Amino acid sequence: MESRMKEPYKQGVANQLDPESCAGGREVAGEALTGAHAGQPLSSEITLIGVPTSSPEGEGHRKADAKREPADHAAESQTLSMCGNSLRENRETPAMSLTVGGKDRPEKASGHTTGMHVAGESDDPIVPTKQTNKVGQPAAAESAEGRGSTKGNVFAVGRAPDSAPEPCVDRLEGVRQVARKDKKARFTALLHHVTPQLLHTSFHQLKREASAGVDGVTWEEYGDDGLIGRIRDLHDRVHRGTYRAKPSKRAWIPKADGRQRPLGIASLEDKIVQQAVKTVLEPIYEEDFVGFSYGFRPGRNPHNALDALWVGLDKRKVSWVLDADIRGFFDAIDHVWLMKFLEHRIADRRILRLIRKWLRAGVSEDGTWSKTVEGTPQGAVISPLLANVFLHYVLDLWAQHWRKHYARGDVIIVRYADDFVMGFQHRPDAERCLQELRGRFAKFGLELHPDKTRLIEFGRFAAERRAKRGLGKPETFTFLGFTHQCAKTRRGAFTIKRTSATQRMRAKLHEIKTRLRSLMHYPVAYIGKWLRSVVQGWFNYHAIPGNSSCLDSFRTQIGRMWLAVTRRRSQKGRRWTWERMSRLIRRWLPSARILHPYPNERLIVTNPR
Repeated sequence: MESRMKEPYKQGVANQLDPESCAGGREVAGEALTGAHAGQPLSSEITLIGVPTSSPEGEGHRKADAKREPADHAAESQTLSMCGNSLRENRETPAMSLTVGGKDRPEKASGHTTGMHVAGESDDPIVPTKQTNKVGQPAAAESAEGRGSTKGNVFAVGRAPDSAPEPCVDRLEGVRQVARKDKKARFTALLHHVTPQLLHTSFHQLKREASAGVDGVTWEEYGDDGLIGRIRDLHDRVHRGTYRAKPSKRAWIPKADGRQRPLGIASLEDKIVQQAVKTVLEPIYEEDFVGFSYGFRPGRNPHNALDALWVGLDKRKVSWVLDADIRGFFDAIDHVWLMKFLEHRIADRRILRLIRKWLRAGVSEDGTWSKTVEGTPQGAVISPLLANVFLHYVLDLWAQHWRKHYARGDVIIVRYADDFVMGFQHRPDAERCLQELRGRFAKFGLELHPDKTRLIEFGRFAAERRAKRGLGKPETFTFLGFTHQCAKTRRGAFTIKRTSATQRMRAKLHEIKTRLRSLMHYPVAYIGKWLRSVVQGWFNYHAIPGNSSCLDSFRTQIGRMWLAVTRRRSQKGRRWTWERMSRLIRRWLPSARILHPYPNERLIVTNPR
């Protein structure tokens, strides 16, 4: 039997690159992960050079009473990577009977090719080929150690877990496991996970009603009869390096405070590739992101962040709250720092090249192209992940280190995208953290909004302390659409009352009023169905414990606006009374009721990491 050529271990890209630290020094542990991993290779491009992966012993498909004869040339056991260690191995393939109906052939078929793949080499033991010490003596000084048959669904020898050919195995699960075990591992081969199947799945994960980009192609137009061919062509261009990112289409949407928010609408093919790359990178960064980060992460939503904040303010020693907001965060992300942060974990230059293409694609507004030197398009599929990576190194790791080594009292933090809230036990800690946080952000090109960032007295004893100083009630702050207030239960215990933010509620009512006027002459049933979906959607987010009054007020205001529009439909409409309209409201609008459990109950059940 021919033995395979021995290939020496070689160091891959992951063992050669060592980027500079992005934290400005190693004396602060945890600010940024630096250095390359010099241990076990991570992907198929590295492991296939001859480093075998460990495989447990198993029975395979051999009979229990089968015994092996000792090989004539047994191999001595040596440690991997020692001089003289052989990486080759012999696999015994049992010969099959040539006649039909042989005892060792399967009986389910009688064709000429029956059983040709039965003797799979992954099902039979491996016999070492290197000789033992003192061959020929009755008892060798060092016995050879082979390997038994592998159990079912075990990765092949020399193949990384992230490149398993079995379709039933999640190909990205191996990436997740390596990222979980080694926090400094760098992944050198990730683009091969962007397969035509993943691109096809990514296409169906996009919003079908989303606006078209500069290419003018909608989801329905791209998904007609030629979808398979387009996906294959896109896959070929991505892997050949001929894929070109198109500029984002600029759009503006109104904000609750009257200003406008810029959005970047990517072309459809850019959305597909971004969704696929996001799917590949998420298993890596989900193992790195800290527990108090909740924005745009799988399995987490704004209510998880609200529950964590409520429990932290109620159960921990918090007397001061820092309500912070980053000014123009998505438009101020530094591209150089972002790429350095990504290189801490990603060493696949093809993936990094794709991200650079999206960052440098520019923006098209009214037919005029403009270059983007900083920021990510707010509205792009990949932007939330890139924003989380940027803030993970700039804010999350820094805040985690600061409260552990510098804070004198308790410190809590909850972040959702670029909005975050911090709670402190002592005022000196809060003031010092705010001052150092401004310097930290300035280093990476960010700035705290001077009007939206406030340090307020808030907590269990805030009302009592402010009353002694002759001040009014404790100040409130707004986070994720809810205004948080210091309150007391019926029994007199401290609690945090959360109500819908007045400014956002007014903006939503104004939006509904404008839409109602445009639907004035539509059938009542059509308007009723539309209003039912709008009100139910509002309740699904705002129906939290303690917010019943806002729910009733929102439903009542919708009914009054509907009555005003109905009265203007015709002269007969002026006869409509509130009693008659109440029957219509009860029929079409859902009743106001609480849909969410108390924060402490849901937090115990979900228990996000």
